[in-house]
Amino acid sequence: MKNTLKKLIPSPIWNIARDTVITARHLPELPAAYLHPWRKESMESLAEFKDKYKGERCFIIGNGPSLRDTDVSKLKNEYTFGMNRIYLAFEEWGFQTTFLASVNDLVIEQCVDDFLALDMPRFFSWRSRKHFKSATSNLPTFLYTTYDGMKFAQDISRRVWEGATVTNICLQLAYHMGFETAILIGVDHSFKSKGEANKTVTSDGDDLNHFDPRYFGKGFRWQLPDLDMSEIAYLMARNAYEQDKRQILDATIGGKLTVFDKVDYESLF
Repeated sequence: MKNTLKKLIPSPIWNIARDTVITARHLPELPAAYLHPWRKESMESLAEFKDKYKGERCFIIGNGPSLRDTDVSKLKNEYTFGMNRIYLAFEEWGFQTTFLASVNDLVIEQCVDDFLALDMPRFFSWRSRKHFKSATSNLPTFLYTTYDGMKFAQDISRRVWEGATVTNICLQLAYHMGFETAILIGVDHSFKSKGEANKTVTSDGDDLNHFDPRYFGKGFRWQLPDLDMSEIAYLMARNAYEQDKRQILDATIGGKLTVFDKVDYESLF
């Protein structure tokens, strides 16, 4: 029935109706999301970032094992997005990423002190605000992210769909900021750990799924990936970029993702 209605209703009207339903579903959260002073500050920050880097390129750095085979030193003077615990590599690299994003509840809960110690622009999910209540300064910018309502947000001051991966959040951030080309590295799109998507597990040893064995090391609680949902999000991101004459390239060494055009990493410099 839903598919039949979607064919009969013009796309712009269907999109408005869909977003209205999603908004109504989250109505109890809206007063806190839009009236809280932290949300107001975040909205102002996001407005300042809108199209600030128009025409530039950026690198979105994933956390896969392939990062160990990538000469990241070449990115020192590039615009870069880091994700989750990428900061574990900063000392070795000798520089930090330009931006950092994290929206996973378990990661933020267990690493909030590390995140607060960082000094670059950081973007976190609004629902994670409870972990920052004791902070009096150096607060991140909060995004109103949701698990449902599949949509690529061209304006991240509004609702942002997570798409089962923080990489999708970074692609939407990069678009919002005006970057013309977003290049992925370290996005291996494969995990040695297998199991039900989104299931919470506790690591029993060194992390083999990421660039550093400490990443989700022994005792760390994390959620198994949903690679199928991630691909849906990536396809929507690719279409949004292409429609605006922009591009997403994948320079991951040995990565399994097939959604984006591949490019040799060394050829970019």
